[in-house]
Amino acid sequence: MTITLQQLNASSDADFVHLLEGVYENSPWIAHRAATRRPFASVTALKMALQNVVLEASPAEQVGLLCAHPELAGKAAQSGMLTKASTGEQTQVGLLNCSAEMLDMIRQLNVSYREKFGFPFIIAVRGPDGNGMYRDSIIRAFQRRLKNQRDEELGECLYQVSRIAELRLNNLFDISPDMGNAVLAHALALAAWSDSPTGLTCAYLTEAHQQTARQLAAWMGEAGMQVTIDAVGNVVGRYLSDRPEAKTFITGSHYDTVCNGGKYDGRVGILLPIALVRYLNERQEKLPFHLEVIGFSEEEGVRFKSTFLGSSAVIGQFDSNLLDKTDADGISLGTAIKQAGHDVDAIGAIARDPDKIRGYLEVHIEQGPVLLKHNLPVGIVTSIAGSSRYIVELTGVASHAGTTPMTMRKDAAVAAAQIVLYVEQRCSQFPALVGTVGQLLVPDGSVNVIPDRCRFSLDIRAEQDAVRQKAVDDILEKIAEVCNRRSIEYTVTELMSTPATDCAAELMAQLIRSTERAGITPFTLPSGAGHDAMVMARMTDVAMLFIRCGNGGISHNPLETMTGDDAEVAAQIMLDFLRNLSP
Repeated sequence: MTITLQQLNASSDADFVHLLEGVYENSPWIAHRAATRRPFASVTALKMALQNVVLEASPAEQVGLLCAHPELAGKAAQSGMLTKASTGEQTQVGLLNCSAEMLDMIRQLNVSYREKFGFPFIIAVRGPDGNGMYRDSIIRAFQRRLKNQRDEELGECLYQVSRIAELRLNNLFDISPDMGNAVLAHALALAAWSDSPTGLTCAYLTEAHQQTARQLAAWMGEAGMQVTIDAVGNVVGRYLSDRPEAKTFITGSHYDTVCNGGKYDGRVGILLPIALVRYLNERQEKLPFHLEVIGFSEEEGVRFKSTFLGSSAVIGQFDSNLLDKTDADGISLGTAIKQAGHDVDAIGAIARDPDKIRGYLEVHIEQGPVLLKHNLPVGIVTSIAGSSRYIVELTGVASHAGTTPMTMRKDAAVAAAQIVLYVEQRCSQFPALVGTVGQLLVPDGSVNVIPDRCRFSLDIRAEQDAVRQKAVDDILEKIAEVCNRRSIEYTVTELMSTPATDCAAELMAQLIRSTERAGITPFTLPSGAGHDAMVMARMTDVAMLFIRCGNGGISHNPLETMTGDDAEVAAQIMLDFLRNLSP
């Protein structure tokens, strides 16, 4: 049975509850409370209203909602007592047709999980695109989430309940997130090209990187764009306005990845506009400005340790001195560009004329848990945090671990440990300040030798430059104090210092209006991660739209995930944004 939003809005409260029967497992109270919030302008608004009822419920009601769900392949499933919806979902992914060995494993997981948390394990088995998860993926998620703390897992289960309800509502209204699912399918296809056989690694101008660029170019062409790959490997698609003299609005993100990264970091900001342009082109709809979609070739700095190569060329600030930098195999950046068939002498011509640019919008997966915590599919970025990065090297004296008294040691590792703990302590003092020691190395260390050397990285970020700089100053002072007290020599090498970037008020205001029209309560947040938008802001006004990140907000990790429905919401918001943005 399918229904319409008009039918639902016009129904009595009792009929409203009846029409939504089964959307939330054995929990009609959710629909009953949502009925008072009518009328709903869109199905998205209905979804948000139902989810808000769950968020506003008491802790006991929330746990009761979880307990209303059956265990995976549990007694209810085996005895045929599941609801129709649950039966269909568990059948779709093969949970009702498991081997005896797998059933026994799932039973043991169910017992361990309920003993630890007091409610059943819940996962939307139809997955991010609604087409179903593999059983092995479900079991791995089960095992991984058993390690969570109770509050963390309660939040994850409530999110999964909302996802299950969302998929059931899609069925009820016979709607499909076509653009969003296209983004997911294309991201999965791109992930097949990797520098590593064991995960997704796509470094600048490797064979996998070049294959990714060719595929992006093909999809842009199929969507109706004029396509080029420029001298630094940026993939550029232009969807022309019917006004030749119009300015150009730019959108995009990067397609290179970190080592063993996720499928959506950067790439969603290219794939989503491609899907959107295909949508416009199929309807022969033009915009009052040219739309340029750029797949920036390099942002992560994995191969040559130089970030933002693609976007810096677009704004005319490519540093030609970087052409002599070499990778781990001794290949220079300039040589790599030539080997990929590009002309280094043409890099200068990539630069855009700022007077012909209307602005820049970057859609990106959040890479954090904030939107997940607030149960929102999208968020509007207010600013991008400034970042300071250093390499710190400590030098003490190596000596025998058994014969050197504790009071007479010059232990570089212990000094490093004190500094690392101070970084955590100092950067916990402000909500928008973070500090990370992501690399920590004791070169040539031995189990029976006091370390004479220690090398570690330092990454300090904050939304406000003054806050970041004060933290950096305090940490550098602490390094000096610890090392002087312990008779340790030290060097601090600055790798990068990037100021914070504010998003343009006008573009943010338009994103807020577009978000409201999509039936979503606008939510603003800063970005702790760096993005190509930071570079583009040197040339034009910029804005960013974040999409919710699943799996607890994990990113830069193969577990990075998002749903087709969330991508669809972002696509609809971006479409509204472009249609309503003044030329």
